[in-house]
Amino acid sequence: MSINYSFDNLSDMAVFACVVEAGSFSAAARQAGVSPSAVSRQIARLEALLRVRLLERTTRHLRLTEAGTAAYASCQQMLAAAREVMALSDSGQAEKAAQASGLLRVSCPKAIARHLIHPLVPAFLAQYPLVDVQLIVTDRTVDLYQEAIDLAIRVGDAPPLGLAGRPLLRLRHMLCASPAYLREQGEPGHPRELAAHSCLYLGEDERDRHWRFSRRGGEAVVVKVKGRYVANHSELRLEGALHGLGIASLPEFVARAALAAGQLLPVLADWEHGNDYAGMAWLLYPSNRFVAPKLRVWIDHLVAGLAD
Repeated sequence: MSINYSFDNLSDMAVFACVVEAGSFSAAARQAGVSPSAVSRQIARLEALLRVRLLERTTRHLRLTEAGTAAYASCQQMLAAAREVMALSDSGQAEKAAQASGLLRVSCPKAIARHLIHPLVPAFLAQYPLVDVQLIVTDRTVDLYQEAIDLAIRVGDAPPLGLAGRPLLRLRHMLCASPAYLREQGEPGHPRELAAHSCLYLGEDERDRHWRFSRRGGEAVVVKVKGRYVANHSELRLEGALHGLGIASLPEFVARAALAAGQLLPVLADWEHGNDYAGMAWLLYPSNRFVAPKLRVWIDHLVAGLAD
């Protein structure tokens, strides 16, 4: 495919992302000021170009196919980049700071809030003195249309239908244990050997005991683990691992300091440890809601703060 040919279809990609965010062809058409049939033709043209179906259509709902989920994530990144380019027309950071005011309510999972978001709050409050921040720390999936919340941070493959999203950072999970535990119990060389170890896992669902692993070459393994200490808080599993209670499944950002200090050692580091809490963290907000200056500067601050 030539580069000019793909440029010709950028508008179709943008319309596809708008349909997903709006939740329907008609809602996307109203936002764009065109007819639903015109939107439908653009989606059909994009599907024909890619030779895959992106959306499953029913009388009441739209559902992303597997290919559509992957395409939407990429189209979202394209739109985010476009918004950043358009933001260059702003008259500068000082003007944005002057416009940003009011209470900003943000929902965020516990571990992400504690380790990644909270450390960035003091600098934000200092830079934007007219903005107040209420951080709502919960692992519950909040309803951004029904609850008085401006933005939510969630982990997933792509933003849910009806929500606009900006990728924040990719989260990785890993296994860790104390040097003392590994000296006494031995270090597993393959995920299957975890069945003989004491493991610290989430425990909110039976699936949490089934740890998934993959590595280059295509090998994939699922291991059912057990352990004497189960905790649905990552910092508690971290402390359990530090006390030699077993091999813990932890977000990499939670274990980072203990790994750097040598208090914990990585286990099965050549394997990718996947679960429902690993993947892309998204900044989400209703697609049909005006992006207020307070929200725009908060998003920019988080993206810049976590760029490394």
